[in-house]
Amino acid sequence: MDAFIVAVTSVWTDSGFVNFNWGNAVMILVGLLLLYMAFAKEFEPLLLSPIAFGCILANIPRNGFEEGVMALISAGVANEIFPPLIFLGVGAMTDFGPLIANPKTLFLGAAAQIGVFVALAGAMMIGFTAPQAAAIGIIGGADGPTSIYLATKLAPELLGAIAVAAYSYMSLVPLIQPPVMKLFTTQKEREVVMEQLREVSRFEKIAFPILSTIFISLLLPSITSLLGMLMLGNLFRESGVTERLSDTSQNALINIVTIFLATGTGLTMNAEHFLTFETIKIIILGLIAFIAGTAGGVLFGKLMYYLDGGKTNPLIGSAGVSAVPMAARVSQVVGAKANPGNFLLMHAMGPNVAGVIGTAVAAGTMLAMLGSK
Repeated sequence: MDAFIVAVTSVWTDSGFVNFNWGNAVMILVGLLLLYMAFAKEFEPLLLSPIAFGCILANIPRNGFEEGVMALISAGVANEIFPPLIFLGVGAMTDFGPLIANPKTLFLGAAAQIGVFVALAGAMMIGFTAPQAAAIGIIGGADGPTSIYLATKLAPELLGAIAVAAYSYMSLVPLIQPPVMKLFTTQKEREVVMEQLREVSRFEKIAFPILSTIFISLLLPSITSLLGMLMLGNLFRESGVTERLSDTSQNALINIVTIFLATGTGLTMNAEHFLTFETIKIIILGLIAFIAGTAGGVLFGKLMYYLDGGKTNPLIGSAGVSAVPMAARVSQVVGAKANPGNFLLMHAMGPNVAGVIGTAVAAGTMLAMLGSK
């Protein structure tokens, strides 16, 4: 009998219940809320579900994650392994043709990055350090992998809050962007039907990622891994002779890496680091950044509308944030509501792709100015 009591006592002493606190309980509830958003509301379920479950796992006391597979997953996030691999898949899934056919949409992608710098300034005004403010500001680009990449270099202590904010706002693109788009455009502007894009040659599609990689990487070497993998994935897609590599990059590989990256992000959401006033500030600043980025793209789209005599629909400027292809689809939906005969998706893909490149360039600029920890 004594041996039984000793055994039961030992099990209880070693259990997580002994060290379970209110912070763990709150974070598990946060994880459950994110699971609800993922499964019931279908807000980016492929991303939010592993993040949410990782959050739950991280808040089980004495989970032993200091070693084993969970430690390897966390290392893959901390050592910048997963974000470039995600970019490989994104490149393989993305058609750069609309951007090549209409190069001026590069300016729309650049204009949408204003949200990054609005949030950076705001973060510094309320007490964050310059590196922390830069890592927070990149949320405005609506690019999860780049947000994680920059946070691990400049502000690893804020990684969990930044990653959750970035992916949450990516999932809320269809809810956040339309009101902003309508606020800054008139009915007449939203009804504009754009001319069909010219056909882009195979040579152009192959030359673009090669030349872009060389030029931008020489200018900002710190983002070579991100940009290089994005463009390599696109070369797999466009070369016409690497179908197997393209298929693996945009399907099996990106799915596997998404599981690891998102779960690893969730593992950073332990109560000790996440339940702080700074987290609330980051969530608010991220929303401001995202709204400002959307507004910046739309307003520059209005400028192009006036400069080219009404040929550009300003709605495509909202796709200048990096949420590919969701932001482009939102431009299509809002445009179609204004004019059922409107088809803006391919036009919006130009600034959408430019936004991916623009956010990476913004991150590289910040790294060049601030350095990494």
